[in-house]
Amino acid sequence: MVVLGMILLIWNVSMFILYGVDKVFAKKKCRRIRESILLLLPLFMGSFGAMFGMVVFNHKTSKPRFRVWIPAEVVLHIALIALLNYLFF
Repeated sequence: MVVLGMILLIWNVSMFILYGVDKVFAKKKCRRIRESILLLLPLFMGSFGAMFGMVVFNHKTSKPRFRVWIPAEVVLHIALIALLNYLFF
């Protein structure tokens, strides 16, 4: 169980860093990370890090797809965690 928690922590930190890197790329007018990547990778239990990255870096917050999709993923993951907790603990 601890290993799974560590994996999820590392994955969420990675999502946070990914949003930060894309923000730096945007400011420097460099090649960017695709929006599809920024939307789909957090779906694999990385939505908390993505949401935190959006808020901290103020990145993609004006895009309606991100304003809806990432919080929806957070809600989905909270529900999934609650369900798994109910079923197994």
